[in-house]
Amino acid sequence: MDEASEREFREYVVRRRGVLEREAYLLVGDVHLAQDLVQTALAKAYVSWQRVRSSENADAYVRRILVNANISWLRKRRVREFLTDLAVETKDAYVAGPAGTDTTRVDIVRALMALPKRQRTAVVLRYWADLPEAEVAAVMGCSVGTVRSQSAKALTKLRGQLSDALITHEGGLHRHVPAR
Repeated sequence: MDEASEREFREYVVRRRGVLEREAYLLVGDVHLAQDLVQTALAKAYVSWQRVRSSENADAYVRRILVNANISWLRKRRVREFLTDLAVETKDAYVAGPAGTDTTRVDIVRALMALPKRQRTAVVLRYWADLPEAEVAAVMGCSVGTVRSQSAKALTKLRGQLSDALITHEGGLHRHVPAR
């Protein structure tokens, strides 16, 4: 890779790493696994940076790498892992709702982790990353109709587990977390 491309890649990583780590965290439910997943995705993006940067949307390309790496990890896992607790730094974070309905991030992540993988991926990309359905479909390698049905099923399950305060009138998750 030439110097200019390497500098461009480094700038991309600095600019997008936090977003990718948050999305990966919502996909896997563990801070350290999310960081590993992002590192794997960025290593793959580095190797094919010329294709990534010449694509229409570098973020979509890297997200696709991230989702595919996660799927690959899931296939390779011989022993199923279960989320038992979350990182200490997330235990005090709340998502604001109407009085008396505050929900911890722990509750949100646990509810997300209870979803099947495709439903979780659809919800995270569609409502957390705020991607259009067509882009989510491209990242997941499925049709827009599949994204819609997986999202609808996931939101129905989430409504059953979380406070109505977290579900918007349009059906998406609130992303607002108040400053401490």
